[in-house]
Amino acid sequence: MGSRIHSVDAMRIVAVALVVVIHTNPFEGLGASGNALNFALESTARVAVPFFFLASGYFFGLKTLDADPIAYFRARARSLTGLYVFGIVVALPAFLSGTAVEASVAGESASRSVGRRIAEILSPVDLLYYGTSVSEILWFVPALFVALALVAGFAAAGRERLAFPVALALHALALLGPEYASLVDLPFDVRDGLFFGFFYVSAGFAVAERGWRAGDGRSRVLLAAAVAFGALHVAERYAMGYALGGASVADGVYAPSFTLATAPFAVALFLFLLSRPSLGASTPLPDWGGYAVGVYVVHPPVLAALEEIAGGLAVNGTPIAETLGWHLAFTPATFLLALVAYLAAHRLGVIEIGGSHFPRPPDLARVTRPFGRRSS
Repeated sequence: MGSRIHSVDAMRIVAVALVVVIHTNPFEGLGASGNALNFALESTARVAVPFFFLASGYFFGLKTLDADPIAYFRARARSLTGLYVFGIVVALPAFLSGTAVEASVAGESASRSVGRRIAEILSPVDLLYYGTSVSEILWFVPALFVALALVAGFAAAGRERLAFPVALALHALALLGPEYASLVDLPFDVRDGLFFGFFYVSAGFAVAERGWRAGDGRSRVLLAAAVAFGALHVAERYAMGYALGGASVADGVYAPSFTLATAPFAVALFLFLLSRPSLGASTPLPDWGGYAVGVYVVHPPVLAALEEIAGGLAVNGTPIAETLGWHLAFTPATFLLALVAYLAAHRLGVIEIGGSHFPRPPDLARVTRPFGRRSS
């Protein structure tokens, strides 16, 4: 595959930080100016998940140029399955505890409420396909699984160049649905592996399959394109939500998942990163990029816990969740605590960063001597 692409590795940790921004809405509720700032920041941050799909498709393409795509997919499938199971195991206790607390506060049976929640979680479609049965945020992992499976299938059949046009057609259909003017009434969720992930993964795969390599030129043009499409992305969403949609910036933040300009923005940014492979090499960011998926799957319960804590605290009679200090601290606290929890799980031997994420009994020797030297 060649030398390391530091720019893409660095963007991984930046992208997961942007995902946390999307979920924490750091400036929403701080008046019209705060909502406007949050809207611009959230709109820009929406490039993060498409970036992860694009990068996965690109490296899948590089790895399978002269190799069996099905064999490589199996390896990726094992890794993604372990990551998804880890995310569920981490999130489930927190969300079930929240269900029990809410039921108790409402005077309902906690055990019955938890039982109903477990029954909902075990819904095969939501659990195995959409990935939303435990936490909406975990949808990315099964979506990537499905998207890679589809691309691998096209490649194995010798029809790899057909994958992107098919994915583009499906994605265009999805854009005409609930996310873009509701021109088509689709009776199912389109934020999934088929309508969303497949498009971006196949686009990344096509970039690799058509010979675009790290270090290819035109970085200034690509940077200009990324900035221009990023601005168009924000303007498009503003027009959809505020200028044409009737929303008011004083009342809240308009935040659709993806729109027409999301794709050119994400692709231009990704191609720019490929054109500057050494970008970020002198910083710790490329190494931190290895923790991105861990922060992604761990931050849902951290986010929920912090929101629960904030809901019960007040400063001078004002709920802490409504204070400026909370708004400024919520996002970095969620990110850092998720990172610490992920590193702690690795330190305790529960997982191996870069390897299996299947939960396993901790190594008692490492637990009792967490900072001691390892025996040879």
